[in-house]
Amino acid sequence: MTRSVIITCALTGGARLNESGHKHVPITPEQIAADAIQAAEAGAAVVHIHVRDPKTGEPAMELGLYREVVERIRASKVDMLINLTTGPGARSFPRVDDPTKSQDGSIPRTPEFRTQHIVELKPDICSLDVATMNFGEAAIVNLGSHLRPMAAAIRQAGVKPEIEAFDLGHVWQAADMVSRGELPANPLFQLCMGIPWGAPATVEALLQMKSMLPVGSTWSAFAIGRNQFPMVAQTALLGGHVRVGLEDNLYLRKGELSVGNAPLVRRAVAILESLDLLPATPDEARRILQIG
Repeated sequence: MTRSVIITCALTGGARLNESGHKHVPITPEQIAADAIQAAEAGAAVVHIHVRDPKTGEPAMELGLYREVVERIRASKVDMLINLTTGPGARSFPRVDDPTKSQDGSIPRTPEFRTQHIVELKPDICSLDVATMNFGEAAIVNLGSHLRPMAAAIRQAGVKPEIEAFDLGHVWQAADMVSRGELPANPLFQLCMGIPWGAPATVEALLQMKSMLPVGSTWSAFAIGRNQFPMVAQTALLGGHVRVGLEDNLYLRKGELSVGNAPLVRRAVAILESLDLLPATPDEARRILQIG
């Protein structure tokens, strides 16, 4: 039988503009909401949202920016599941000559600050990065002492956590949290492939991470850059759900920048249909993810 596969679209991400520099990456709340609507109309059941400073385009964490994006999406009446990030606030980029100071001004944030927009806005889903790792030339630090209160705040808000795992040990740690009741017994995992320096974007690495998922897990996976679309096919064939979007990849195909997120979603839809699979509707996604 044909299976329905959830497509998540990661709209803008948390990369600095000098790392992406792509004019079609949405920046303002109005642009992010408009891209979310177009992605949903193209076939995405879930939209994954970071926010940016409207003046500078740099990554931001302000509650007001999240509120405006969410209110614009909800006012549109276009059906989709809203997935807000809690990843920002974990970045560490200490200076070599003085590790007490940051090279780029970024500072770690408290669990309460990182989840305030989840508590206030109550999206359908929010990401929870179970990852402490080298992250390019910086690092991301998510200690258990931070993850536990974040998971508790997410649960109390009635929001489904999407557990983002970047390597094998992260799956192991999340599975332990599930066994302790700190994460839901029906967890949702997002396996993040090809991010330096986590798991490589290979089938072998994906299979290893998949093999360690707790019984009863729903899982999705994605890869960044040129591996985005091959990973769509590989993940779908292995029984998972998929993610595309400008957060992870700027190109529709080699040498052709994507004009917004919708073209990336449409290509993912085409890949699924070529495999005799269908993009899940938002209602099907709610059923699969057990979201009321």
